[in-house]
Amino acid sequence: MSTRRYTLPVDQTKWEVPSGNVTVFNWEYDESRDQLLTLYEKGKEKQWNAQTRLDWSIEVDPRSPANGPDYAIPIFGSDMWERMTEEERADVRHHIVAWMNSQFLHGEQGALICASKVVQTVPDLDSKFYAATQVMDEARHVEMYGRYVQEKLELAYPINPDLKALLNQVIADERWDMTYLGMQVIIEGLALAAFALIRDFSEEPLSKAINTYVMQDEARHVAFGRLALRDYYPQLTQAERDEREEFVVEACYLMRNRFMAQEVWERLGLDVERCMRYVEEAEMTREFRTMLFSRIVPTVKDIGLWGPQVQKAYRDLGVLQYQDVDPDQLQAQDEALARSLDTSRGMSPEAEASARLAGVDPGRALEVEETIRLGDEEEDEPA
Repeated sequence: MSTRRYTLPVDQTKWEVPSGNVTVFNWEYDESRDQLLTLYEKGKEKQWNAQTRLDWSIEVDPRSPANGPDYAIPIFGSDMWERMTEEERADVRHHIVAWMNSQFLHGEQGALICASKVVQTVPDLDSKFYAATQVMDEARHVEMYGRYVQEKLELAYPINPDLKALLNQVIADERWDMTYLGMQVIIEGLALAAFALIRDFSEEPLSKAINTYVMQDEARHVAFGRLALRDYYPQLTQAERDEREEFVVEACYLMRNRFMAQEVWERLGLDVERCMRYVEEAEMTREFRTMLFSRIVPTVKDIGLWGPQVQKAYRDLGVLQYQDVDPDQLQAQDEALARSLDTSRGMSPEAEASARLAGVDPGRALEVEETIRLGDEEEDEPA
């Protein structure tokens, strides 16, 4: 991506993280867990091409309210917002959508690095299998958000300091389960909730499709982390579990602060202190933060990190009510919405049913149809 699109100096867009990983080989090819292998099969079947599954010809106006409702902008309703002209509000919309998608992009690159690290460090072969499919998923996500930010928004922000701090901690830790916990549970879980906001409330069709399809992948990734850690954490000592719980609490507070958008207010020349104070106190911020943890809380409980310090933190954050949400039901919903979007793109219910009976993912079937159509068009062109 051209660094000319960045809102901050280029030297703030790259950093190196030292990590002393231990590579684990496993020769026990006959030992596996059915649930993880099932997830691996699903991961293989649901690979897709971002260049053909999405309609990149869609025009995007990054200054339009169609990208998301104005009430979702953190300073919406403030005296600063009320005094703005429509042109100034359009500037805010552009920077907010660019900042948000830039963080998605950077988070997905972090997930790409973490997934490749899991392949290297996790001791179980079935986990290595699934993590290999996730590496491809994350590469596709980086490709998609990178293209969207570069071609459609034409404005990019470097990584948010809170996300950077958490990624730095996760990548530098040598223990494979901490990679799972930080990325698969916390960062991916939070991202799912943020993606859902765009999927469910944006009127911009390309961004809506991107986030719908990414959520279909990410729901599997969170399930992968749940399955692996749910088996592993009962084997740890109480002191080891306490250490993981401390990390969960710290990570959740970091992610809670991630969506303050301080960089945007600085770039736009607004009164940063007033903006931050308003964002901190706004009812919309409280609701947004609460919703962001809807995917994390039930997963943390499911993997067994549910001691007093975690429950206290979630009570203080006002998100303890999500402990009874069913993660499997959320995953099924994410997959169903992605299938529905495929259907709306032109595949009839009959064709979708036929594809499923044949063991073919409808999204893949549409890609094949599109490839064949493009091939036919090339043959028809005069030499």
